[in-house]
Amino acid sequence: MLDALTRLPLPVLYAIGRVVRFIVFHVVRWRRSIAMENIAGAFPQRTHAEHDAILRASYDNLCDVLAETIWAYGADAAELVDRVTIEGGEFITTPIAGGQSLLLLTAHFCNWEWLLLSAGAQLKVPIDAVYKPPRQRVFDDFLRDGRSRFGGNPVAYKGFVMEMVRRRTEARCYAMVADQTPIAQDDKHWTRFMGRDTAFYVGADTIARTIKAPVLFVGMQRLSRGHYHVTVTPIASPPYPRSPDHQIVEAYARLLEAEIRTSPADWLWIHRKWKYRKPLYA
Repeated sequence: MLDALTRLPLPVLYAIGRVVRFIVFHVVRWRRSIAMENIAGAFPQRTHAEHDAILRASYDNLCDVLAETIWAYGADAAELVDRVTIEGGEFITTPIAGGQSLLLLTAHFCNWEWLLLSAGAQLKVPIDAVYKPPRQRVFDDFLRDGRSRFGGNPVAYKGFVMEMVRRRTEARCYAMVADQTPIAQDDKHWTRFMGRDTAFYVGADTIARTIKAPVLFVGMQRLSRGHYHVTVTPIASPPYPRSPDHQIVEAYARLLEAEIRTSPADWLWIHRKWKYRKPLYA
């Protein structure tokens, strides 16, 4: 059934997405309270009406992303290239051509699912993308097959280190959606983000230092429905200082925050980004 959906025209999938949006937003009210709390905490100076407008638009965008993702898993490369432009692609292709691996950091912003597909279709570089497999095998197979189109290589997060070791002699791009919240007992970097104390994974710093790779931020802007512009921005490059100061994670947080403030409805507010407080001595 999932494969059959990928053969539907995008306007039909958008229409299905609107039905899903009505059920999720109005009937089930899925994570609405979490999203509203996050939005109000990030923009305390705005009115309740403004918070509500961001909330509603974010659910509209999320359902569009769902429709677009299903469509892209059946679309050809030319169709996808026509919908996603990439600025700064040379920051990726040039080092790879010279034998240098890279670390790409992005977020659950705009259509993050199209980033791997569009980069593979346009830049023709090997990209190992870290992901957390869903519990249901059928959905995992569907995601892996879809994300593997145009040369992408989805890697489950538990096997990511071994994948890097296995490919240590190859020049590759390692991609991470880095805005997820670390679990309480993990190492983390605390910073002020969207006006609040916020924890980030430190894995990006660790990986960059381990493989001595330049780090790039992959940003995205929604131009119109189903059309996006991607901007690749250098964050850091080796040699890195010996002290683990998490400068890479801090730079990532600042760039992501600027994106969110520019277009709040394009971030995934349903995440529990602020599910625990910063310890007194962190």
